[in-house]
Amino acid sequence: MDNMRKLKKNYEDVEIPEELDFVVRKALDTHKRKLKKGSKKGLKWTSGVAAAVLILFATVNMNSSIAYAMSEVPVVGKLVKVLMVKEYKINEDTYNAEVKVPAVEGLENKELQNSLNEKYLAENEKLYAEFSKEVEELKAAGGGHLGVDSGYVIKTDTDRILSIGRYVVNTVGSSSTTFKYDTVDKQNQILITLPSLFKDESYIDIISENIKAQMRQQMKEDAKKIYWVEEGDISAFEKIKADQSFYISSSQKLIISFDKYEVAPGYMGVVEFEIPTEVLSEVLVSNEYIK
Repeated sequence: MDNMRKLKKNYEDVEIPEELDFVVRKALDTHKRKLKKGSKKGLKWTSGVAAAVLILFATVNMNSSIAYAMSEVPVVGKLVKVLMVKEYKINEDTYNAEVKVPAVEGLENKELQNSLNEKYLAENEKLYAEFSKEVEELKAAGGGHLGVDSGYVIKTDTDRILSIGRYVVNTVGSSSTTFKYDTVDKQNQILITLPSLFKDESYIDIISENIKAQMRQQMKEDAKKIYWVEEGDISAFEKIKADQSFYISSSQKLIISFDKYEVAPGYMGVVEFEIPTEVLSEVLVSNEYIK
């Protein structure tokens, strides 16, 4: 019993942030009976209080309900989240649509947040409207098969960077896949564009040549991989667009993305290339984002 009193006193002497104190004390009350009995389970729980507080901090970004409940706690700070706010569905025998609309929440820059969310809503409303129109046309012509799947993935979510990928998979006989990315600096509350990372447009040729070298190396190492990189190839890849689809990885590397069929046969799907930072070092504006 003396050990239990000592453990409880040690807990009470720990300076817990006021905002989290109510969470810990509520849990303590719940387990009070176990503590009085001196059960092993109670001991384990008491000695793990500090760890539980740390876990709460670690998981707050992964659980939307916790994040919502903690949104007003100053010690945790403003949380930036991506949520699904709307969904369109058609589920018929030969016509299938699933369109998920994301929205960013928690940015202090409301102009940026609103512009992103308006764009996401407009994109998906247009996609669904076009799909519905095509379905009606197919039905009027005697029927057919049509499908669309649109959604989003979080590629990177760190203290600094949020990279959101939005995909569209169209199915008409075969399927096509496109990806678009938005990368946000959560600290400075700005949208990062590919040109903004570099001093001048020389990055286009530098990145393109590195990607070509990676394509050739991959094909050399794996006969199953094919890229349209050699002269005479169908739609041979020459260089990236100035605003080529990209994101910044959690390890702060630049990832260049190509849609299905853009630089390779369809079976290759969406392909990505990580660009070595040493290749970019001379043309980067700074190493703030890419390291």
